[in-house]
Amino acid sequence: MNHKGFTLWLTGMSGAGKSTISDQIMARFRESGAKVELLDGDIVRTNLSQGLGFSREDRDTNIRRIGFVADLLSRNGVIVVVAAISPYRATREEVKGKIVNFLEVFVDCPIEVLAQRDVKGLYKRALAGEVGNFTGISDPYEPPLSPDVTVRSDRETVEESVGRVWSELERRGWIESA
Repeated sequence: MNHKGFTLWLTGMSGAGKSTISDQIMARFRESGAKVELLDGDIVRTNLSQGLGFSREDRDTNIRRIGFVADLLSRNGVIVVVAAISPYRATREEVKGKIVNFLEVFVDCPIEVLAQRDVKGLYKRALAGEVGNFTGISDPYEPPLSPDVTVRSDRETVEESVGRVWSELERRGWIESA
């Protein structure tokens, strides 16, 4: 596969399907022989952002760190797939402004569906006021105003969502299937 470096940033609430979609996209890139790295929000938080809490300042610091690494890699010809809640619009816009080739994908899903999917029961507990600083419930999630791609994980299959993202990457000329 011929490609340039770029950052594919998936944002959405917990359980919306960011990791599921990014895993499928990563598999397609790897099968094509692309240079690609995944920056998953949970994994980055455990390693690069260990010690940060869930205050707005800490969440912003986490997203800025992910953005720094994504920019560094994509400037060097690597495809970077980011799957991170990234709840605050201003911080996402700040990161987007620093990365030359940036595609924002909003993985949209209603809270009712997210709560049904949640095997750990975190949404139920957050809605009952038992969990503080829970994004989208007791802490804000600010959806993108004009994402490059919106996928509705409650209405589309994973394959349909991946296909829509892939089509946009091809349309922009960032990937070219051999």
